Amino acid sequence: MKILDIKIMRGPNYWSVRRHKLIQMRLDLEEMENHPTNTINGFKERLEKMFPSMYSHRCSVGSPGGFFSRVEEGTWMGHVIEHIALELQTLAGMECGFGRTRSTGKHGIYNVVFSYMEEKAGVYTAKASVRIAEALINNTPYDLSEDIQNLREIREEERLGPSTGCIVDEAMARGIPFIRLNRHSLVQLGYGINQKRIRATIASTTGSIAVDIACDKEETKNLLEAAEIPVPRGRIVYSEEGLKDAVDRINFPIVTKPVDGNHGKGATTNITNWEEAVRGLGAAKKYSRGVIVEKFITGQDHRVLVINYKFVAAAIRKPAAIIGDGKHTIQELIDKTNEDPRRGYGHEKSLTQIKIDAFTEDILTKNELTLDSVLPKDKELFLKPTANLSTGGTATDVTDLVHPDNIFMCERIARIIGLDICGIDIMAENLTEPLTQTGGAILEVNAAPGFRMHIDPTVGIPRNAAEPVIDMLYPPGSSARIPIVAVTGTNGKTTTTRLMAHLVKTMGYKVGYTTTDGVYIQNQLMMRGDCTGPVSAEFVLKDPTVNYAVLETARGGILRAGLGFHRCDIAIVTNIAEDHLGLQDIDTIEQLARVKSVVAESVMPEGYCILNADNVHTLNMAKSLKCKIAYFSLDENNPVIKEHTAKGGLAAVYENGYVTICKGTWKIRVEKVINIPLTFGGKATYNIANVLPTLLAGFVQQFKVEDMRVALHTFIPGPAQTPGRMNIFRFKNFEVMVDYAHNTAGFEAIGEMLSKISAKHIGIIAGVGDRRDEDTISLGRQAAKMFDEIIIRQDKNLRGRTEEEIIGLITKGIKEIDGNKKITTFKREMDAIDFAIRNAPKDSFITICSDVVPDALDQILKMKEEEDSGKTEFGK
Repeated sequence: MKILDIKIMRGPNYWSVRRHKLIQMRLDLEEMENHPTNTINGFKERLEKMFPSMYSHRCSVGSPGGFFSRVEEGTWMGHVIEHIALELQTLAGMECGFGRTRSTGKHGIYNVVFSYMEEKAGVYTAKASVRIAEALINNTPYDLSEDIQNLREIREEERLGPSTGCIVDEAMARGIPFIRLNRHSLVQLGYGINQKRIRATIASTTGSIAVDIACDKEETKNLLEAAEIPVPRGRIVYSEEGLKDAVDRINFPIVTKPVDGNHGKGATTNITNWEEAVRGLGAAKKYSRGVIVEKFITGQDHRVLVINYKFVAAAIRKPAAIIGDGKHTIQELIDKTNEDPRRGYGHEKSLTQIKIDAFTEDILTKNELTLDSVLPKDKELFLKPTANLSTGGTATDVTDLVHPDNIFMCERIARIIGLDICGIDIMAENLTEPLTQTGGAILEVNAAPGFRMHIDPTVGIPRNAAEPVIDMLYPPGSSARIPIVAVTGTNGKTTTTRLMAHLVKTMGYKVGYTTTDGVYIQNQLMMRGDCTGPVSAEFVLKDPTVNYAVLETARGGILRAGLGFHRCDIAIVTNIAEDHLGLQDIDTIEQLARVKSVVAESVMPEGYCILNADNVHTLNMAKSLKCKIAYFSLDENNPVIKEHTAKGGLAAVYENGYVTICKGTWKIRVEKVINIPLTFGGKATYNIANVLPTLLAGFVQQFKVEDMRVALHTFIPGPAQTPGRMNIFRFKNFEVMVDYAHNTAGFEAIGEMLSKISAKHIGIIAGVGDRRDEDTISLGRQAAKMFDEIIIRQDKNLRGRTEEEIIGLITKGIKEIDGNKKITTFKREMDAIDFAIRNAPKDSFITICSDVVPDALDQILKMKEEEDSGKTEFGK
């Protein structure tokens, strides 16, 4: 078997609009296509032995053991690999349950689709699952534990930590979108101008001065002491000499910790002699030049969490420990403790497994013990110097037991330091009594406090620490989103997107939009090229100056990685026509429509999907939609429009020379078509079809009709506002038009306009190498109907074909219509344009169908400038 391709879906996609995180593996079963599972001797038994937990997979049978029944009956290896991938991730602590395996229609080639939690883990799983299946087929040994451990390590390396993760989960539960901004813990919540950021548990609202203060333990201590907050006696030292002086003043026991430390790094507690003090000094100096030496305060280690200056939770932390039984060695007791099902690798469970490290060895040495020592019965031995959960510690929730005086003190501490998300470390016998009575002290104030001990304590009630964070970032009445209009379809997407962006800008919004020619932020070109995929969409949504997004969304990006947004407010589907068929396993127009419907299905329930009532494939999308629907049509008598408006629905139509909005049976005439520059006096019917859904999108957002009319008047087609979309240049003796039309439907729309222009029509066209033969032949046929003379030039990228093949197919289509049609061929587009302009007959009309629009526009503008300057007069 051979993996042909692996794609990572990150947003709504062809396989599932709701499940965003999917791996799509294109797999060639090769010889195994001829060997379903029931023909492989012993395969089911080996599979059950390696994955006994796979019994829970119900599969299509719908009951436990269902998948094993399918294997016994006989299923294909792609299906088996899908289930191996799901179970392998589950065994590595990543619960994944969605899978699909579908034939591509090509012999032995399947798309194996399964969910993932972390991208790199998903890709690793895809490859490992094929290896495992091959081992099971060949009855060769396979070490599954190695894959499981590798996946655990990838998971811990790639995943958001439990604190950041719980904030993101809370945001998602509220419908707040997020974008991970790096491989670590920097996350954007919300879109555009309404975005907030978090890094671990530091928020964009957290003051940098407060973080600096919290990271300087001595400055923190001085501020608290000045505010009559109880803190331990201590001083900063830089050398053994300073350490000696501090010990003489404070006396043992002491604590050493770095001035700039956090999360317990470099800290050593309960130091009782000089040798330990020197070691503690060395450990702290790994993190900071200065080292704090403090009196060791006895009691229990408490952590209090304050968010938005309000008390949220409190817990008692305890370092990793074992209790002797008088029989087992320390190593055996550690192993037994790690057998607790609540303990796992890294952060996969509520507790972390205890590992033996240098700190553990120091503690054993200090107590004159080894791993082979047997502890007396009921003797407790702490194995770490600090009570961090990440090193095996435990946490007991005591939120409901904290005395009101202590709550007041902690909230006051957060204000003194200025931290809106604050972790306060307190050493005291308890927090049920005021600290002033128990003799406890504040040890540290932490920026970016961990939430794990609160959201999943070892003992006690879990506290939703993320909830007050989101409440703080997005108070009631505030929005995390910006309006998103997504435009898809086969033809007209870019013009509709640009017109929509212009309309929105006219209404006073700061708009970001994506098109086939680039990404624009407030009309400034940020990225050049075909920018209709998810990366470009995210570029706009990450921009903090944007308060409205209009996103052209093409087939390629959806198939490659899904959408770049979770939900949109409005989707416009311009039309569905044959284009790009035969690529990426999309072979029929129905499949193409399914790809485009991903955009329609991503509309929020209260939003609108605007569909072309003149196109049967867009109409079929309405059946699966759960949002509001509006239709547009060039025919006011379209039966779908009639039925929809009769029921009070919303529509836009072209009637009696007007573009008109139909609100139920009422008509709101917006403007005469002849007054809309984009329609070229009504000649460009397909641009009328682009105006209609744009007006609907504005109307459902309560834009005023008079304002939309102004936007239509000021949207002037040309290289500036609609590059490559019917850009017309008037030379002295002829006219030249540049358009991006590249498929039969696009040619038909251009042909309709040309039929209204009396002239000799010359067309410059090209075929695309990755299209089906019939598509390229059809392009030739349509060109023969439109043009009196045809110039064939070559696409920059032949995409797997030769020049001769493409020219031959186009010529075949032309000859089928007119065997005497004049045909000229050029290898380069610039040569074809130069030839056409220099040899243009008087009063002719040259149409250039270009795929590299900026280059074509630049060349034409230079030639026009040359003619306007009087240097040359082109044409014959």
